[in-house]
Amino acid sequence: MDIKQYLDSTYLKTATQAGLSEAENIIVVKKNIHEAIEEQFKLIMIRPNMVSLAKKMIIAADSSLQIGTVIDFPEGKSNVQEKLKEAIQAINDGADDLDFVCNYEAFKRGELDLVKNEILKCTQLGLENGKVVKWIIEVAALDDKQIIQLSAFIKNCVISNFKQELCPSVFVKSSTGFYKTENNLPNGATIPSIIMMLENASPLPVKAAGGVRTYEEAVEMIRLGVKRIGTSSAKLIANGQNSSSEY
Repeated sequence: MDIKQYLDSTYLKTATQAGLSEAENIIVVKKNIHEAIEEQFKLIMIRPNMVSLAKKMIIAADSSLQIGTVIDFPEGKSNVQEKLKEAIQAINDGADDLDFVCNYEAFKRGELDLVKNEILKCTQLGLENGKVVKWIIEVAALDDKQIIQLSAFIKNCVISNFKQELCPSVFVKSSTGFYKTENNLPNGATIPSIIMMLENASPLPVKAAGGVRTYEEAVEMIRLGVKRIGTSSAKLIANGQNSSSEY
């Protein structure tokens, strides 16, 4: 297995979150993009305002590295028009993958029409533009029943409204990596949550994000059936080393 083709090398911290100036944070972003190009990872996952920078670097390097970005990150509470506006800008800037944060709080409140509307409209926008779409459900904010229900809900929305051959381009993704949990509980992908997602999202593919810190954990996720892994420690994992990163 070429594990690098499963790894979405990820850097999603703002300058404030990283404790850096804006200029310093851009340097870190450039370093991550350069590393992803050099290591021949499948994709670099960055904030929307960094997409055009990544596109320029990738073109200059004559690289096949793809660009992913996050939409309505990290809480997913914006209305569908704001989600679409942000996604359109990302498409125009050169993004290949659009990782939308699903309004999981609205889902928990039973506002299913709202959630269905954003899934349909945002997925349609992505697919019409030839993009991969991922829906982040934030497993750490859900109980087991809700993980199962939301995974199945997204699956049913997609397979009922889009052509079957497009299903491989619409993922259900575990986590943002930024959700604050109590008592040091995991805030990203776990084996039980991924199994529930795989069982209930199929035939949509699953991306495990947050919490995959070792080569062995990555391989286990792949063997379970995930198609992509989001990690800020892609190089360490690819080289068989461990990471202490939270994402």
